[in-house]
Amino acid sequence: MKQDCLQCGKCCEKWGWDQRGIVEDIVPWILSGRTDILQHVGIRFSDGSFATGARLSLSDVPRVARIDYWVDPGGKKLRHCPFFFRAEDKKAYCRIHGAKPAVCIEFAPWDEGIRDYALACPACRDTTP
Repeated sequence: MKQDCLQCGKCCEKWGWDQRGIVEDIVPWILSGRTDILQHVGIRFSDGSFATGARLSLSDVPRVARIDYWVDPGGKKLRHCPFFFRAEDKKAYCRIHGAKPAVCIEFAPWDEGIRDYALACPACRDTTP
């Protein structure tokens, strides 16, 4: 089912943090020098060491064992998305919309069957969760 997002921001506020990432997200960020994004990505390497993605290079990618969204620049997990903001028009916006990770792009509460959320999603108002 296809729905139009109404930009209420509820999904970003509830699930826009503490998500697992994928290598396919971080490679374009590395190639385009997006340290503004990478500084908020927690990287666990195959040897057990941890770093943020701020200094990550393509040669590091094969050693990446786990990717976590979102952390502060010191590596501490955040309980919010650092790229979420609510504008004066009361709509929610993503500061990295054109480069946001797959977990955000693919999220659709009307397809997820997440009853506790879908019932509160204004875009789901005409659907049965």
